[in-house]
Amino acid sequence: MMHSVENRFIAIVCAAMLIFVAPLLVLFLTLSSDRLARERVHNPHVLMEASAKALGKPLWDFDADSVTQIARSLTDDPNVILVHIKDSSESISVQLPAGTIDASIPHTSLNTPIHYVSSTGLRQVGNIDVWVAAPGLLSRFSMDEISVFAILIFAVGIVFASAIIGNRITVIRPLMRLTAAIEATRRLGSRHHVDWTSDDEMGSLAENFNDMQIRLDREEKELQLAHSRAKDIYNQTPAMLFSLDTENRITAVSDYWLLATGYARDDVVGRAFTSFVHEHWHETYRARNAHVNATHANICEVTVPFVRANGEAMTVLILEMNSATCDADGTTSLSVMTDVTELKQAESRNHAQAITDHLTGLLNRQGFEAALDNSIRQADERETQLACLFIDLDRFKWINDNFGHAAGDEVLRQVVSRIKTTLRPDDTMSRLGGDEFAILVMARDVEALASEIGERICASLREPILIEGAELCVSSSVGIALYPIHAANAAELLLKSDMAMYARKRDGKNGMQIFDASMLDTARERHEIEQYIESGLREDWFEAYLQPIVSLSDGRIAGFEALMRLNHPEKGILPPAKIIGIAEETGTIALVGERMMEKAIHNLARISRLDGTQETYLAINFSPLQFEETLPHKLAALLLKHHIAPNRIVIEITEAVLMLDNPHIHAVLKQLSEFGCRIALDDFGTGYSSLSYLNRFPVDIVKVDQSFTRSLSTGTADVRRKSRMLIKGIRTISHQMGCTVVAEGIETQDQWELLRKLGLDYGQGFLFSKPMPIESMLQMLETNSEAKASNLA
Repeated sequence: MMHSVENRFIAIVCAAMLIFVAPLLVLFLTLSSDRLARERVHNPHVLMEASAKALGKPLWDFDADSVTQIARSLTDDPNVILVHIKDSSESISVQLPAGTIDASIPHTSLNTPIHYVSSTGLRQVGNIDVWVAAPGLLSRFSMDEISVFAILIFAVGIVFASAIIGNRITVIRPLMRLTAAIEATRRLGSRHHVDWTSDDEMGSLAENFNDMQIRLDREEKELQLAHSRAKDIYNQTPAMLFSLDTENRITAVSDYWLLATGYARDDVVGRAFTSFVHEHWHETYRARNAHVNATHANICEVTVPFVRANGEAMTVLILEMNSATCDADGTTSLSVMTDVTELKQAESRNHAQAITDHLTGLLNRQGFEAALDNSIRQADERETQLACLFIDLDRFKWINDNFGHAAGDEVLRQVVSRIKTTLRPDDTMSRLGGDEFAILVMARDVEALASEIGERICASLREPILIEGAELCVSSSVGIALYPIHAANAAELLLKSDMAMYARKRDGKNGMQIFDASMLDTARERHEIEQYIESGLREDWFEAYLQPIVSLSDGRIAGFEALMRLNHPEKGILPPAKIIGIAEETGTIALVGERMMEKAIHNLARISRLDGTQETYLAINFSPLQFEETLPHKLAALLLKHHIAPNRIVIEITEAVLMLDNPHIHAVLKQLSEFGCRIALDDFGTGYSSLSYLNRFPVDIVKVDQSFTRSLSTGTADVRRKSRMLIKGIRTISHQMGCTVVAEGIETQDQWELLRKLGLDYGQGFLFSKPMPIESMLQMLETNSEAKASNLA
């Protein structure tokens, strides 16, 4: 059976002969035939022309015998098959051969007129028709010509056969051997060579094929060796290696993988990897390509629980390297699986520790923020409401300062224990820091439930807490905000519950307060004041106003009280009580106090330049936050700078300072007293245990609160009587303890006279003078240099 290459070669040769040789042969035959046909017609035509000239006179003379003789001479030509001569008058008509001739015989008809030159000129006397036979194609050729044509056909055949035989010997045979070698290599797997040598292209092809087989055989052996080494490395590497195809089916696993998981190789190869993963984590594993490694873009990682052969679960970290091509086994990835069970457990423990308050076991701020975000999502999904209760303990700092942090920690633990009894099992409680707590409550009508829980919390803390034999009273201020009624997100909910808690503290502590929109105005006002304080310190808006303190016996000025004022360039004087309260909360009170102390002493120095004022003293109010160890040194530096004696400075403190009973504050007060300054107890009589402070602290001056002064001339007679008795009692106790008594808030002449009769030493109030800036005070003192009572009144 011939091969397709040979068939194509024969087809090409045949096509060449049909396209080129055959048309040439046909053209040769046609040209030769036409030449022979013309030669056949030419001789009869010449004879006919000659006969036409010879027939002129016989036809003119009507000589029929001569005409017949001439006609017979024309028929002697073997190619002439018919001669027909007739005169113009049709008197003579000679046809040879006689009879009817078949007109369908192939022939060529020749015709020419016959003329005679008479005395009257050239005249046509008749016509002659000659039929010349038209032979067939082959009959036109002679034997010699046919022999030449046969020799040409034979030569072409020889060339055709030689081409086919040469193609089979030089092309087909080496190609068949090459094909056999390729087929043997494919079927048997070994590298077969082509047994052919020649000095031509086929020999070069065979040689190159054999060289390629040798090189491929060498590379195949090297590849097999490399594959064997890679397989050994794959299996001997102490790591859980496995490979997957495009459909996440396992195509290969390492020996260590089988050892760590407990499976047999035949049990896992071909199975989907997700069959070893808990069903809840299938989608997580399938979406692993979304978790690209931060270092290598073609590596993805995922952590999932993996089920061992014995049914135990282990947490594994899978790093998978993707490949752009598939190998013969269809492998598209190489993955390494690491057992991170202990690491995840440690992370869980660390995370739990990171979000847990170690003292109380509650969530800390970080854990609470995560719980708050989760609770808001749940509230949205369940279409319910969420309440945040913000709790701050009252007087907890006092407990820490007086009984120590260990006692404070125990108080916090007992407070948490009590609060937990007021909560439902699914309510979330956390310690945000210090003595601040937050509780999350979710319900349909959450406002009523949160209010009830808030009341229960306050009630649970009414009983004293027993710490090392001491009963400590702790109360709480609770602020409540609701989602989504009051807040649109977690941060806003926590903020507004905090605002509600501060509103409760400002209103007297120990209670519950639900957030109200008006608190936003308060918060904005507070924020504005905070900005005013910062701007005031930066732009020097703070001023030290002075209010005279006069002797009630004769009306002379004995001293001045420095009062803080923040003079805003656009809003004017801002309320000092708000300024002080917010400055204490924000911690800027120390800077404000230092600024006021400096300005007040400077003002006293200016006043001291006037005659009769060198003995007046200056009372300066101090916040508890100002009693730092450096306070005496700062005060001493200012007094030395302005040449003021220490005994002219009075340190005014409120009962709140003494209630802290802080040893540090006590030491600072003692140091100021030893330095020569006097200590004044402001707002005396309004606290819980004012009398005990006179004995425990170095107090020199007692200032009777203005509420007592005001009640001397207002209210019922019984109230006025009790007020006189209280003031008289304060005066008696203070004098017996060596303290000077100053009455505040004197606004009428009657109050002045009554206080003087009650034996009080000094007084201050609008009756004598409102607080003034230093320039106004200097002007008043210069006008009333003697500072008589009559003038002041």
